[in-house]
Amino acid sequence: MSVIRGIELRHLSLPLIKPYALSYRTFESFEPYLVRIITDDGQETFGEQHISPGSSSETREGGWSFLASSAAAMIGSDINTAFEWLNDKRSQSPVAATALLNALDQIKEPGQWTPEGHLRIPVLTAFSATTPEQITTELDEKIELGFRTFKIKIGKDVNEDKKRVRVIQDTLRNRGTIRVDANRAYSAQDAIEFSQVLDPDVCELFEQPCDTYDWDGNGQVAQASPVPLMLDEPICSIADIERAATMPGVGFCKVKLKRFGSLVDLCNAIEAAHGLGLQIVLGDGLGSDINCYLEALVSERYLHRAGEFNGCFKIRDDSRILTPHLKFEDGHMILEKSAPLNLNKRVINARTVREAMYGETEN
Repeated sequence: MSVIRGIELRHLSLPLIKPYALSYRTFESFEPYLVRIITDDGQETFGEQHISPGSSSETREGGWSFLASSAAAMIGSDINTAFEWLNDKRSQSPVAATALLNALDQIKEPGQWTPEGHLRIPVLTAFSATTPEQITTELDEKIELGFRTFKIKIGKDVNEDKKRVRVIQDTLRNRGTIRVDANRAYSAQDAIEFSQVLDPDVCELFEQPCDTYDWDGNGQVAQASPVPLMLDEPICSIADIERAATMPGVGFCKVKLKRFGSLVDLCNAIEAAHGLGLQIVLGDGLGSDINCYLEALVSERYLHRAGEFNGCFKIRDDSRILTPHLKFEDGHMILEKSAPLNLNKRVINARTVREAMYGETEN
């Protein structure tokens, strides 16, 4: 059985093509943690995760400390022992732990996490236009690029949000669909008021209107909304999915690799949701290339709707960490058959904020 010989940790800063605005924060760069694991039999695998300040109680400093202490403890362990030990500790820093677990996933199941064929996986696009003229232009441009699903971020002003979404729906009509995401910014009353403008013929779902822990408030909105509600931040376990399935009007759960840890656990969560009659949207819009690649592989196995693993396409081309880049074509992410993960060492060296090495990291 493979034994861990070395672990390399890097904290990166990857500038975006343009700022990415959420209700709680605007990102000008993504700052993922990159993990590289080397085994005694010469295997080399990678994981990557981005801790988003404001999304949960997990902090970047806490995540880095967790990675450092865990990496030091894992040197010399066999893969299965390290995986089980790390999974038991995951609740201490879930996103950081996922970066290590995903690198271990690829050693535990060799060949399972590379494309079996040439894959075309649909992705949605972020949407930023605000005025009627800008909305028309941006929709036309992105439809020309092949996108058919658009992510609309709201949550700062109910009246302005209603006006903007009405214009988007009227302009888009039968050319595509939208997903509307409040990023936990509304009260239940404001969310219910806003939801009444949503057109089921154009809007696929209304995502996370109220606070992460406000199950009652989100439930009230779900019952009043003319389109299905999707829960996002509260969905971190199969127990959370089971709870969501009991809520009238909740039709979707958002799942992300960083919330479920291992790739197998993510797959199990999707299967559980489908068994309970819930639909799944998969993907982290804040992920970089490795996370997007792995989420895309899981999506291809289980889902047909557009994935939200599009963070890699928000990063400037000169800061993409894989070579060759993950490809985009006609609204789809393209994965080539059996294409392995290869790091762009020049970019990684240039974009490293801090690094740490444990054991023997030369391969």
